[in-house]
This record gives sequence, C-alpha cells and structure tokens, in this order.
Amino acid sequence: MSGPNGDPNISSEDGIINDDDEYGDEEYAAINNMLDQINSYLDNLEERNDALNEKLHELLESNRQARLDFRAQLTGSPTQEE
Repeated sequence: MSGPNGDPNISSEDGIINDDDEYGDEEYAAINNMLDQINSYLDNLEERNDALNEKLHELLESNRQARLDFRAQLTGSPTQEE
C-alpha cells in the first residue's frame, strides 16, 4: 500500500508527522527577538530608500530645470516654468 503522499511502503500511522513541540519558550523568544531585529533593520532600510528616492527626484527636477534654462539661453527664448 502506498503512503499518504503516494510513497510506497509508508503508512500514515508510521508517525511521520510529529506535532510534538521540540522547541521551548526560550527558543521561540530568541526567534521572535531576531525577527523583531530584522523587521527593525528592514524598516530602517525602507526609510533610507525613501529618503534617497526623494533626493533623486529633487536632483532630476533640478537637472531638468537647468536643461530648460540652458536651452532657453541658447535659443534666446524665456524659460518655461512647469
């Protein structure tokens, strides 16, 4: 007879799935603490990414305006404010 996943010679009564908790509260607390630290690092990284993204947009806008000003000087027409 095949097992629960179609494996030959394995029955569902063989105790393959063991729900006994092998980890104590200390291990769960340590894992929880590590996950909290990872979450904190990711939040910090997201904030830094957002700040860099904002600075990049400001730089791009400044660059665009400088190009428009330079083009206006070359053609002698007034700058176009947007």
